[in-house]
Amino acid sequence: MWNFRSILIKHFVDKGYYVSVTAPYDKEYFTKFEDMGCQTYDIPIDAKGINPVTDLRLFLNYRKLLKALKPDLSITYTIKPNIYASIAAESLGIKYLPVTTGLGYTFLAEGIVPKIARLLYKYAFRKAEQVWFLNKDDIASFKAAGLISDEKIVQLYGEGVDTDCFSPKPLPVDEQIFLLVGRMLKDKGVIEYVEAARILKKRYPNVRFQLLGAVWPDNPAAIAEEDIRAWENEGIVEYLGRTSDVRTYIEKAMCVVLPSYREGVPCTLMEAASMARPLVATDVPGCHEVVVDGYNGYLCEVKNAEDLASKMERVVLMSEEERRVMGMNGRQLMMDKFDVKHVITQYDVTVKRFVED
Repeated sequence: MWNFRSILIKHFVDKGYYVSVTAPYDKEYFTKFEDMGCQTYDIPIDAKGINPVTDLRLFLNYRKLLKALKPDLSITYTIKPNIYASIAAESLGIKYLPVTTGLGYTFLAEGIVPKIARLLYKYAFRKAEQVWFLNKDDIASFKAAGLISDEKIVQLYGEGVDTDCFSPKPLPVDEQIFLLVGRMLKDKGVIEYVEAARILKKRYPNVRFQLLGAVWPDNPAAIAEEDIRAWENEGIVEYLGRTSDVRTYIEKAMCVVLPSYREGVPCTLMEAASMARPLVATDVPGCHEVVVDGYNGYLCEVKNAEDLASKMERVVLMSEEERRVMGMNGRQLMMDKFDVKHVITQYDVTVKRFVED
């Protein structure tokens, strides 16, 4: 909520809206929101859990809070809030706006649990006036599954990037560093990135490969800490841990890589492009919204470490000027299409209509 939406939330606070933020408790970020002028409410979420009792408790917690707050509009993000808070809002006659930030396991996997999740999506969205999506591929997936009607669909071009905060920086000249920014999950393509690094290290021993992001041990797709340590001991990658400010690390990199299996519209790529860094990403929903192949980066095949390595090698072999031009192309794309100012304008128009109706 803070990394992706704090600018948007501050905008509404500054306009005089009474804003409440719900999320699993985090002292550091709850304090930041409270200092901004928001009310914060702790609602635990077992994001990947499939226990129906736990999910029922989540629904009841949302319903209790919404009943107490009586908001003019409830805006939700990610799978479980989109489903359970939407159902809770509809049951109380409260207007609600789900923002689908990515499909995750609901569409990547098969089996009874994803099928149930899709049915819940359909039920949750049936009374929504609008449902926002971050890319056309997710819209197509929802429509193909029969989960939503055309008149409800609105596309938002990502959650926006603060192009003032993520300003362009000169490319490093002394070192060649690739950087993957993201949670340490298999779905983020971390395994393929490490394998690509292993391939390229044999040809270019001085090129460095870095990983930046939190380890998520409770996630089914989590990368184990011992695996990361083994890669470091092998001399393949450097693990940088997690950070609340990625700019220093992006500035030191010549290229940012995200071999993800599927995304909404990845902020990490938008932030790197805004800082004028060439990109390498998989040709999948979300990523190919941000990366125009050959213009501001390269797209590779999903789950294909050799193809990823070949696209990363192109960046290694480019001249400094070619990398600079590619990076500035990305910067211009962010300014034209993904600047957070455009996103805030869309929210403004919609929220004003919802509240005034």
